[in-house]
Amino acid sequence: MKILGVSASPRKKESQTLLLLNEALLATQKLGASTELVDLPDLKIEFCLACGHCHKKKGCVINDDVFVLLDKFLASDGFILASPVYIRQVTASLKAVMDRSTHFIHCQKLLGKYAGCVVTSGSGRGQEVLDYIRDYVVTCGAQYVGGISSEVPLTESVKEEARIFAQRLVEAIKMRKEYPEQLKEMGNFRKFFKDVIQARKNEWEAEFRYWQKQGWI
Repeated sequence: MKILGVSASPRKKESQTLLLLNEALLATQKLGASTELVDLPDLKIEFCLACGHCHKKKGCVINDDVFVLLDKFLASDGFILASPVYIRQVTASLKAVMDRSTHFIHCQKLLGKYAGCVVTSGSGRGQEVLDYIRDYVVTCGAQYVGGISSEVPLTESVKEEARIFAQRLVEAIKMRKEYPEQLKEMGNFRKFFKDVIQARKNEWEAEFRYWQKQGWI
Protein backbone atom coordinates (compact mmCIF):
# COMPACT_ATOMS: atom_id res chain seq x y z
CA MET A 1 0.00 0.00 0.00
CA LYS A 2 1.44 3.36 -1.05
CA ILE A 3 0.26 6.67 0.37
CA LEU A 4 1.35 10.01 -1.04
CA GLY A 5 1.45 13.17 1.07
CA VAL A 6 1.51 16.57 -0.63
CA SER A 7 2.33 19.67 1.41
CA ALA A 8 1.39 23.02 -0.14
CA SER A 9 2.87 25.29 2.51
CA PRO A 10 5.56 27.72 1.35
CA ARG A 11 7.05 27.60 4.86
CA LYS A 12 8.37 24.11 4.17
CA LYS A 13 10.09 22.61 7.23
CA GLU A 14 8.82 25.41 9.47
CA SER A 15 5.23 24.66 8.46
CA GLN A 16 2.65 23.53 10.99
CA THR A 17 0.74 22.06 8.06
CA LEU A 18 3.70 19.88 7.16
CA LEU A 19 4.09 18.86 10.80
CA LEU A 20 0.48 17.67 10.94
CA LEU A 21 0.80 15.88 7.61
CA ASN A 22 3.92 14.08 8.85
CA GLU A 23 2.01 12.90 11.92
CA ALA A 24 -0.55 11.29 9.63
CA LEU A 25 2.05 9.77 7.30
CA LEU A 26 4.04 8.32 10.18
CA ALA A 27 0.87 6.73 11.54
CA THR A 28 0.16 5.08 8.17
CA GLN A 29 3.72 3.73 8.12
CA LYS A 30 3.16 2.08 11.50
CA LEU A 31 0.13 0.39 9.96
CA GLY A 32 2.20 -1.04 7.14
CA ALA A 33 1.95 1.59 4.41
CA SER A 34 4.86 2.91 2.41
CA THR A 35 4.75 6.68 2.12
CA GLU A 36 6.18 9.47 0.03
CA LEU A 37 6.17 13.17 0.87
CA VAL A 38 6.17 15.87 -1.78
CA ASP A 39 6.85 19.45 -0.73
CA LEU A 40 5.25 21.57 -3.48
CA PRO A 41 7.64 24.52 -3.01
CA ASP A 42 10.44 22.19 -4.17
CA LEU A 43 8.70 21.69 -7.53
CA LYS A 44 8.37 24.02 -10.48
CA ILE A 45 4.71 24.04 -11.51
CA GLU A 46 3.47 26.83 -13.75
CA PHE A 47 -0.07 28.16 -13.95
CA CYS A 48 -2.51 26.58 -16.41
CA LEU A 49 -2.73 28.29 -19.82
CA ALA A 50 -6.26 26.99 -20.51
CA CYS A 51 -5.08 25.91 -23.96
CA GLY A 52 -7.00 22.62 -23.83
CA HIS A 53 -4.08 20.52 -25.06
CA CYS A 54 -4.45 17.98 -22.23
CA HIS A 55 -8.00 17.27 -23.41
CA LYS A 56 -6.95 16.86 -27.04
CA LYS A 57 -3.68 14.97 -26.66
CA LYS A 58 -1.91 13.21 -23.83
CA GLY A 59 0.20 15.54 -21.72
CA CYS A 60 0.66 19.29 -21.43
CA VAL A 61 2.46 21.92 -23.49
CA ILE A 62 4.20 23.22 -20.35
CA ASN A 63 7.29 21.17 -19.57
CA ASP A 64 7.61 21.34 -15.81
CA ASP A 65 7.30 19.16 -12.70
CA VAL A 66 3.54 18.68 -12.88
CA PHE A 67 4.02 15.47 -14.87
CA VAL A 68 6.11 13.96 -12.09
CA LEU A 69 3.55 14.85 -9.43
CA LEU A 70 0.48 13.67 -11.34
CA ASP A 71 2.20 10.35 -12.03
CA LYS A 72 2.74 9.98 -8.28
CA PHE A 73 -1.00 10.39 -7.71
CA LEU A 74 -1.67 7.67 -10.27
CA ALA A 75 0.90 5.35 -8.68
CA SER A 76 -0.53 5.72 -5.17
CA ASP A 77 -3.31 3.80 -3.43
CA GLY A 78 -4.22 6.85 -1.40
CA PHE A 79 -3.08 10.42 -0.89
CA ILE A 80 -3.31 13.29 1.58
CA LEU A 81 -3.44 16.91 0.42
CA ALA A 82 -2.23 19.41 3.01
CA SER A 83 -2.55 23.18 2.85
CA PRO A 84 -2.64 26.17 5.16
CA VAL A 85 -5.66 28.43 4.71
CA TYR A 86 -4.81 31.54 2.69
CA ILE A 87 -7.71 33.98 2.49
CA ARG A 88 -10.20 31.11 2.96
CA GLN A 89 -8.65 29.02 0.20
CA VAL A 90 -5.80 26.59 -0.54
CA THR A 91 -2.41 28.06 -1.37
CA ALA A 92 -1.52 29.09 -4.92
CA SER A 93 0.82 26.12 -5.36
CA LEU A 94 -1.93 23.58 -4.67
CA LYS A 95 -4.46 25.48 -6.77
CA ALA A 96 -1.98 25.41 -9.65
CA VAL A 97 -1.77 21.62 -9.38
CA MET A 98 -5.55 21.35 -9.41
CA ASP A 99 -5.85 23.63 -12.44
CA ARG A 100 -3.21 21.62 -14.30
CA SER A 101 -5.10 18.37 -13.67
CA THR A 102 -8.41 19.12 -15.37
CA HIS A 103 -8.07 15.96 -17.47
CA PHE A 104 -8.14 14.07 -14.14
CA ILE A 105 -11.57 15.63 -13.61
CA HIS A 106 -12.88 15.07 -17.14
CA CYS A 107 -11.79 11.41 -17.05
CA GLN A 108 -12.04 10.71 -13.30
CA LYS A 109 -8.49 9.41 -13.46
CA LEU A 110 -8.31 8.74 -9.70
CA LEU A 111 -11.08 6.14 -9.59
CA GLY A 112 -10.28 3.42 -7.07
CA LYS A 113 -8.06 5.63 -4.94
CA TYR A 114 -8.71 7.07 -1.47
CA ALA A 115 -7.89 10.53 -0.21
CA GLY A 116 -8.03 12.91 2.70
CA CYS A 117 -6.74 16.33 3.60
CA VAL A 118 -5.04 18.32 6.33
CA VAL A 119 -5.72 22.04 6.75
CA THR A 120 -4.28 24.52 9.25
CA SER A 121 -5.09 28.16 9.92
CA GLY A 122 -4.68 30.94 12.41
CA SER A 123 -8.43 31.51 12.57
CA GLY A 124 -9.68 27.95 12.74
CA ARG A 125 -11.90 28.63 9.71
CA GLY A 126 -10.76 25.70 7.62
CA GLN A 127 -14.02 23.88 6.93
CA GLU A 128 -14.72 25.52 3.59
CA VAL A 129 -11.20 24.60 2.45
CA LEU A 130 -11.81 21.01 3.55
CA ASP A 131 -15.04 21.08 1.56
CA TYR A 132 -13.26 22.49 -1.49
CA ILE A 133 -10.57 19.81 -1.43
CA ARG A 134 -13.21 17.14 -0.88
CA ASP A 135 -15.11 18.29 -3.98
CA TYR A 136 -11.94 18.27 -6.08
CA VAL A 137 -10.97 14.79 -4.89
CA VAL A 138 -14.39 13.25 -5.55
CA THR A 139 -14.72 14.92 -8.94
CA CYS A 140 -11.41 13.30 -9.89
CA GLY A 141 -12.85 9.92 -8.91
CA ALA A 142 -11.15 9.28 -5.57
CA GLN A 143 -13.20 8.48 -2.48
CA TYR A 144 -12.78 11.00 0.30
CA VAL A 145 -12.11 9.47 3.72
CA GLY A 146 -12.10 12.72 5.67
CA GLY A 147 -9.98 15.64 6.75
CA ILE A 148 -8.59 17.58 9.67
CA SER A 149 -8.83 21.33 10.20
CA SER A 150 -6.80 22.82 13.03
CA GLU A 151 -5.77 26.15 14.40
CA VAL A 152 -2.07 26.71 14.95
CA PRO A 153 0.00 26.09 16.93
CA LEU A 154 -0.88 22.40 16.96
CA THR A 155 -1.90 20.63 20.12
CA GLU A 156 -1.31 17.02 21.14
CA SER A 157 -5.02 16.30 20.74
CA VAL A 158 -4.90 17.47 17.12
CA LYS A 159 -1.87 15.27 16.45
CA GLU A 160 -3.80 12.34 17.87
CA GLU A 161 -6.69 13.25 15.58
CA ALA A 162 -4.26 13.04 12.67
CA ARG A 163 -3.21 9.56 13.73
CA ILE A 164 -6.84 8.44 13.97
CA PHE A 165 -7.53 9.92 10.54
CA ALA A 166 -4.53 8.00 9.17
CA GLN A 167 -5.94 4.78 10.53
CA ARG A 168 -9.26 5.44 8.77
CA LEU A 169 -7.42 6.03 5.50
CA VAL A 170 -5.42 2.82 5.75
CA GLU A 171 -8.49 0.78 6.69
CA ALA A 172 -10.50 2.23 3.80
CA ILE A 173 -7.76 1.23 1.35
CA LYS A 174 -7.39 -2.26 2.80
CA MET A 175 -11.13 -2.95 2.86
CA ARG A 176 -11.81 -1.19 -0.46
CA LYS A 177 -14.48 0.71 1.42
CA GLU A 178 -17.27 2.29 -0.58
CA TYR A 179 -18.87 5.65 0.13
CA PRO A 180 -22.26 5.39 -1.65
CA GLU A 181 -22.99 9.12 -1.68
CA GLN A 182 -19.65 9.88 -3.31
CA LEU A 183 -20.00 7.07 -5.85
CA LYS A 184 -23.42 8.48 -6.74
CA GLU A 185 -21.86 11.92 -7.26
CA MET A 186 -19.25 10.40 -9.58
CA GLY A 187 -21.95 8.60 -11.54
CA ASN A 188 -24.03 11.76 -11.87
CA PHE A 189 -20.97 13.62 -13.13
CA ARG A 190 -20.40 11.00 -15.83
CA LYS A 191 -24.06 11.20 -16.88
CA PHE A 192 -23.82 14.98 -17.17
CA PHE A 193 -20.41 15.06 -18.84
CA LYS A 194 -21.11 12.27 -21.32
CA ASP A 195 -22.94 14.68 -23.66
CA VAL A 196 -20.06 17.16 -23.42
CA ILE A 197 -17.48 14.52 -24.34
CA GLN A 198 -19.58 13.28 -27.25
CA ALA A 199 -20.22 16.79 -28.53
CA ARG A 200 -16.50 17.58 -28.50
CA LYS A 201 -15.17 14.18 -29.54
CA ASN A 202 -13.34 15.60 -32.58
CA GLU A 203 -11.71 18.31 -30.47
CA TRP A 204 -11.03 16.36 -27.27
CA GLU A 205 -9.70 13.26 -29.00
CA ALA A 206 -7.67 11.90 -26.06
CA GLU A 207 -10.50 12.20 -23.57
CA PHE A 208 -13.08 10.77 -25.98
CA ARG A 209 -10.88 7.70 -26.52
CA TYR A 210 -10.44 7.33 -22.75
CA TRP A 211 -14.20 7.40 -22.21
CA GLN A 212 -14.62 4.78 -24.94
CA LYS A 213 -11.99 2.58 -23.30
CA GLN A 214 -13.78 2.87 -19.95
CA GLY A 215 -17.08 1.90 -21.56
CA TRP A 216 -18.74 5.17 -20.54
CA ILE A 217 -19.65 6.00 -24.15
